Amino acid sequence: MASLKDIRGRIASVKNIRKITRAMEMISAARLRKAEQRIEALRPYADALRRMTARASQAADNIPNLPILQEKENVETVGILLVTGDRGLAGPFNSQILRAGNARMRELRADGKEVLWYAVGRRGVSSLEFRGLETGGSWTGFTDRPAFADARRVADGLVSAYVDDKVDRVEVFYNGYISPVNQEVRHETLLPLQQADVIADEDDENDERNGNGEDEHIHDRALWIYEPDAEEILARLVPDYVEISIYRAMLESTASEHGARMSAMRSASDNAAELIDDLTLAANRQRQAEITQEIMEVVAGAEGLR
Repeated sequence: MASLKDIRGRIASVKNIRKITRAMEMISAARLRKAEQRIEALRPYADALRRMTARASQAADNIPNLPILQEKENVETVGILLVTGDRGLAGPFNSQILRAGNARMRELRADGKEVLWYAVGRRGVSSLEFRGLETGGSWTGFTDRPAFADARRVADGLVSAYVDDKVDRVEVFYNGYISPVNQEVRHETLLPLQQADVIADEDDENDERNGNGEDEHIHDRALWIYEPDAEEILARLVPDYVEISIYRAMLESTASEHGARMSAMRSASDNAAELIDDLTLAANRQRQAEITQEIMEVVAGAEGLR
C-alpha cells in the first residue's frame, strides 16, 4: 500500500496537471473564437467566387482546355491529402483523419489503384513516415493559424502533381467544423475540378439564401456581359477556386482542432478533479490508519511498563 507521502506527492502532481489542462482549455477557447471569426469572414468571399465561377461556366461556349478541368481516362494513382494538426492533445481530431485516409487507401488498393500521400500538419506527416508510406508533399508549421499563402503553396503542389501526371485524381480528408464539441470527417474530390459540382453548390446556396422565392432567379436571368470573354475569366477563376477550397478546408480543420482540444482538456480537468478527490480520500484513510497505529503502539508500550 502506498505511503501517505507518496499519495500526497501524487495529489500535488495531479493538481499541477489540472492547472495545465485548464490553461490549455482557456487558450483553445480563445483561439476557437478567432478561428470561427476567420471562417465567417471567408464565407462571403468563397461564396462570391463560387457564384462567379458557376456563372462563367454556364456562360462559356467552350470550356477552356485547363488540365485541372480534364478528367483523366485511366485513374491509376490517387493523391490523398490529409489535413491534420501540428500538435496533439486534441482527442480523436488527428486519429480519425488518419483512420479515414487508411480506410480509403484500402478501398483504392482493392480496386487496383496506387496511393500517393500528401499531408498538412506534423501529426499527419509523422504518422505517414512511421508507417513507411510514400509521400508526395508535406506542409507543416501553420495549422494553428493558416494563411492564404499556405493554402496557395499546398494548391500549387497538388496542381503540379496532377498536371505532371504524378496523380490522376486528388482527394482531401479534413475535419469539418460543426460546433466546439462536434466535428465530422469530410471527404471531397479536389482534382479534377468538377464543373457540375460547382454549379450545384451555387444553386444550393441560392436556394438557402433566397428561400426558393419567386424573385430568386431574377438576378440569375439577367444578361451578363463578360469582358474579357467568359472562357478567359473562367480560366482565371478555376485556379483561385482550388486555392480557396483548400483554404476553407484548412480553416475548418483549425476550428475543429481548437474545439476538439478544448473539449479534451475540459474532460482531462474533470477527470483530474475526480482523481484528486479519490486520492484525498485515500490520503485521509492512510493518515487515519497511521494515527491509529501510533496510538496502538503507545498503548502497547504503556502496558509493557506496568
